[in-house]
Amino acid sequence: MPETMPTTETEVETEVETRSGTEAAPRRPRFALLRHHLLAPAASCFLGVLSLATVLCFHFPELLTSREFRAVYTEDFARTLLLIGLATAFFAGTIAVLRDQHKRLAFVGVGTATVAVLLGGTEVPFDGPVEDTPFSLGLDWFVLALFFSALVFIPLEHAFARRPVPVFRPGWRTDAGYFFMSHVLVQLILILVTTSTSLVVSTVKVPGVQAWIQDLPFVVAFLLAVFLADLAQAVLHRCYHRIMVLWRFHAVHHSSPELDWLAGSRVHFVETVLTRSIVLLPLLFLGFSTSVVNAYAVLVGIQAVVAHANLGIRFGFLEYLIVLPRYHHWHHARHLDYWDRNYAIHLPVIDMLMGSFKLPRDGSWPEEYGVLKRETVPVGILAQHVAPFLGQRTFDEYVR
Repeated sequence: MPETMPTTETEVETEVETRSGTEAAPRRPRFALLRHHLLAPAASCFLGVLSLATVLCFHFPELLTSREFRAVYTEDFARTLLLIGLATAFFAGTIAVLRDQHKRLAFVGVGTATVAVLLGGTEVPFDGPVEDTPFSLGLDWFVLALFFSALVFIPLEHAFARRPVPVFRPGWRTDAGYFFMSHVLVQLILILVTTSTSLVVSTVKVPGVQAWIQDLPFVVAFLLAVFLADLAQAVLHRCYHRIMVLWRFHAVHHSSPELDWLAGSRVHFVETVLTRSIVLLPLLFLGFSTSVVNAYAVLVGIQAVVAHANLGIRFGFLEYLIVLPRYHHWHHARHLDYWDRNYAIHLPVIDMLMGSFKLPRDGSWPEEYGVLKRETVPVGILAQHVAPFLGQRTFDEYVR
């Protein structure tokens, strides 16, 4: 494979400086983000749009909020967060305009925040309880997940970045689209996953095993659930890499040229449904309690983001106990020796048992990320969703 290959992520203006040889990537000052010229206008735009989305959720809760997620937060919490978002959007936008920094972004932020206020803002009337509907969008889940993920990981990645990757790096629009889709369509995904698993769970029962598991202490049951779910996921993950028809879908996830907190969202809709079904199946089949399953769902959400994050922190021996960024980054390495390695998403011991564990002892990181042949995966969320159904390539055309 040639040393350098052109990227197909051409929709973004910024280019990322890649490292060569074994030289370490240059590091930015840890608190440079606070002085960045994009901080105020981007924050205004980001919070203005999210504030408007939140107000729309208050107006149309039956249509725009998910039944499962409404139980997680309170109305007062949502209104308080909305107040903070509106105030910050106006303040940051004003600062950006006064400093003549990316006025378009600032005007979008102030404009959307103004529309949110005109639609009722924090005082928008809300007559609960919300009636359950057969199907609704998870716009509330999208808003909260994006807000807190960005709030935590953008500063962390800026302070402890492994590579000097900008927030608006190549492919960020595509990954943001996947993030939006997977959260807004959360109820549709749950319906498909529940439907696909309920038939097996309802027809095949093991009451003795289920009773034993339900009698386990919560912590023990949770750890067992993590092991079994990760084992199921890792076996399926290996199938994604070895069965051509599955790889066409999974290649989308590997196509991002850079890894950060947002890159893990790049997953084909078919893979999302299939993976969640296979992972959930043993947990439901064996009778794990709802609290254990919910706790596992929280762990998956957190660890999936952490594993892809652009964090150059060394965790020492912990890298052999739980999946952390360096471990999973090698799975995404644009390197043939690692294309079939490190399938676990929680526990490296799963890969040790499967014979697929591989982690450099010298603490090194991959130099490049993405599929080995970038031209095999198109650019953009729509093209990437269509391509697996049209592809006729062989494995050699993908990876050799």
